[in-house]
This record gives sequence, structure tokens and C-alpha cells, in this order.
Amino acid sequence: MRGPSDEAVIRSGDGGSPCAAAARTWILAATIAGSSMAFIDGTVVNVALPALEASFHATVVDVQWVVESYGLLLGALILVGGSLGDLFGRRRIFLLGVAIFALASAGCGIASNIHLLILARSIQGVGAALLVPGSLAIISTSFDEKSRGQAIGTWSGFTAITTALGPVLGGWLVQHASWRWVFFINLPLAALVVVISLRHIAESRAARGGEIDWGGAVLATLGLGGVVYGFIESESLGWGNSLVWSSLIAGCGCLLLFLFVEGRVRSPMVPLALFRSSSFTGANLVTLFLYGATGTFFFLFPLNLIQVQKYSATATGAAMLPLILLIFLLSRWSGGLVARYGARLPLTIGPLVAASGFVLFAVPSVSRNYWTSFFPAVVVLGLGMAITVAPLTTVVMNSVSEDRVGAASGINNAVARVAGVLAIAVLGIVMVRGFGWELGRSLTHLSLPGRILREIQANEIQFAGLKAPAGLDAGTRAAVAQSIEQAFVVGFRLVAIICAGLSVVSAAVAVLMIPQGPGEAASAAVGPAA
Repeated sequence: MRGPSDEAVIRSGDGGSPCAAAARTWILAATIAGSSMAFIDGTVVNVALPALEASFHATVVDVQWVVESYGLLLGALILVGGSLGDLFGRRRIFLLGVAIFALASAGCGIASNIHLLILARSIQGVGAALLVPGSLAIISTSFDEKSRGQAIGTWSGFTAITTALGPVLGGWLVQHASWRWVFFINLPLAALVVVISLRHIAESRAARGGEIDWGGAVLATLGLGGVVYGFIESESLGWGNSLVWSSLIAGCGCLLLFLFVEGRVRSPMVPLALFRSSSFTGANLVTLFLYGATGTFFFLFPLNLIQVQKYSATATGAAMLPLILLIFLLSRWSGGLVARYGARLPLTIGPLVAASGFVLFAVPSVSRNYWTSFFPAVVVLGLGMAITVAPLTTVVMNSVSEDRVGAASGINNAVARVAGVLAIAVLGIVMVRGFGWELGRSLTHLSLPGRILREIQANEIQFAGLKAPAGLDAGTRAAVAQSIEQAFVVGFRLVAIICAGLSVVSAAVAVLMIPQGPGEAASAAVGPAA
């Protein structure tokens, strides 16, 4: 899903030089297409993960890195990407991001092994960190106050549609062509964006020269990278490995140093003064817990549908359509709840409804019908997110003074992306342990030879992609396959329940930190910098 404050980033633009009416359609086409490339690649790859696992004989750690490498660089650098556009030209940085993203997509498509794919995905994340804030900034500076609202509505509608259809198209490509076309499809789209941008988008930059917080960007990237590496690799290297512990310690140290640096540099990437507002801090904690839950879930759910439930890739891509459509159709209604009831109520009810959806996902076992098992859970989760997203954006915008809305919404956007990266790394451990425990328990009842049992346990990190070893009779192979599927379901249930718990925590944060009345957030807003 898109970040919760994308629209807020657009609204916070400095006005720039509004474009001519004739160019508006072209500008929206270019920015929608550019944004959609990054949004789609953030989700469509999940549908392709089982195909990647089979193609490269990869482990779950490998496919985790396919997702995490992209999200890590995007989350760590997205704030820097916005600053680069302000300083060197928004169109220039946007086009640079599109070019990097396209070249990296080609690299993903031709990757001959999983490690080259992970490297190309990392470069994709860098490109996305430049093009996403660039596209939002171009809209904010190309439209005046009168036309900006309509532009935001058009951008939101089309990006919601492309985000919804992206996994379906990606699933179809995986099923009928190759997973490589999930990446190759970006190339003609990127070429179209470049041509339109060069012809119809005027260059713009901030009126006042700024500084790039390179130190903060490096520390954030190293810190997140170290923590994520330590958690993910702990499953293949073991917790006793010195590389795991050293990366965790170094990552945490870099993150602490990041906070120290941000409090002292002149143009910080993350102005810590914004967190003096309890509303702003609360909104970001709600985002951290709730988007951490959804990020982990969207990583594991396609693996469940394809490898365990035996859905086609196309059907898997379509399975989450109701959720995205609910968020799109109900966002205007849920945004109005803040004016009527204040932000605390929807930010409490929404995560609780989402928690109910996660619990419903924990119920189905193997070979269940979508409409009676997963569809109700998708609808409930979608309703919970629809109630939450628009009020969350409103709280972020209202919790700081007008001159700080851009920084505040950018931070909230980055928090949403980093939340998924961290949660996948941490809850991936829970999934592996739950899978391994249930698989070991189940296999003890099959009286397998010691050699076969050791071979299965040595490869259990492949999750549901694990195949029964050769040399077993048909009945035993079927029993082993059933044990593998059931073990995945048990691990998935455990993660779904934890995701429900994270959603409940986000609701509790809203109760404790978000103002109750409709106007209280604005009255408590952090003022301009001294």
C-alpha cells in the first residue's frame, strides 16, 4: 500500500510556479505513472516470491532479502530524495530516479542468481527514493491552491487503481510468462514517463537553498541495514554467530548515533523537535505498529495462497483487491470522521477492526474456499485500514505548524515504509521457529529414517517450498508434504495473531496519545523553528 501521508506531502508543497492548464493532464500522467512503478513493485514482487524461490532454489531468507533490500533503501533514503529535489531541481531528480529504477528493473529481469536479484532490488530502492518524493513534489508545485485538491484526487484515484491491479497483472505474468516480466514491464512505462516529463514538466526547485543531511542518511541506512541483517541472517547463521551479533550491535549503535546527529545538525533529515507534539509522536507510533503488521502479512500471505492453498499467481494477486478498493472508496468518508468525532475515535476503532481481520486470517487451514475463508478476513482488514489511513494523515498534518507539514508528512511516510522492513525481519524469525517446531512435531509420528529426517530439518528454512526427499514411497511423501503444509499454516497463524496484537497496541497508543476533540490536535501543534 501507499504511505499514509502521500497526499499530505503534496498538500504541503511550497507553491512553486503553477503550470499552464494544457500541461496539467500530462503532468498528472507522468507523476501517476512514475509513482505507480514504485508502489506496484513494493507489492507485486510478493506474488512472485514462490516463483523466485523455485527458480533459484532459494530459502526464505533469500526471498526476505528480495523484499527487504528494496524497502530498506527506500525507507532510509526517501527523505533525502525529497531534499535533493528541492536543491537540484525536482524534475531532474525525479527523472534520475526513474532512470535508476528502470535500469535496476532490467537488472532484476536478467538476474542469473538470487544474489544479483537482491543487488538489483537494492538499486531499485534507491531509484524509488528519488522518484516517489519527486513525483509528489512536482504535483504540489505545478498546481495552484484552487486546482491542487482536484489534482490530488486524480492522483489518489489512479494510483489506487494501479496499486490494486498491479498484483493481478504481476500474478498473470508470473503464471503465463515468467516472473522476469514483473520487472521488464517497468521499462516501457519508465520510457513514457521520461518523454512526457521532458516535454511537459517545467523544472522547479526550492526558493531557499538548503543542505542535504548526508550524515543522517548514511547512519539511517547503516543502522537499519545492520539491524535487519542481524535478524534475517540469524535463521541461517544462528544466534551464536559473531556476524549476527556484531551487525545488530553496530546497527543499534548507528541508530542511536543518528538520533544524536539529528539533534545537532542545521538541516536534519528528521527534525526531532516535531516529536514534542504528542499527537505527532502518537500518529507515528500508530503507523509503526499498524504498518509493521500489514507489511509482514503481505509478505507471508502470497506464500500461503500459492504454496499451501494452491492458488494460481493470478488468483493470489486478486485476493487482496477488496482491501485496496475499500481503502480507496471509504477514504473520503473516514477523513470526515475527524471533523465530526476527533481523531482518537477512528484511530482506535480502525486498528481494532484491523486486528479482528488478522484474527480471521488465523482461522483457515489447508484447501479452503476463498469466499468462505479468506474473503471475510480481507474485507474486515480492509475496513479497519480504511477507517484508519485518512484520519492518520489528518492528525499528522494538524499536529505541527503549517511550515512544518512537509517534514512531518515525509517522516510519517518514511516510518510506514521502515515499519514493514523491520517487522518482516523480526516476525520472519517467529514464522521460521513456528514452522520448524510444528514440522518437527509432525514428523516424529511418521517414523522416518534418520537420514531423511535430518535432510528435511536441514532444509526447513525453505518453508512451504520444501519438497519431500527422494527415496520415499508415495504414501510417505504425501504425508511429509501434508506435514510441511500444516507446519506453514501453524507458523502463519502465529504471525497473524502477533499482527493482531500489534494492531491492538496501535489502538492503545491512539487512546493514550491522540487528542479526543476535533480541534485539539491543531491547537497542540508544534510551532515553527526558532
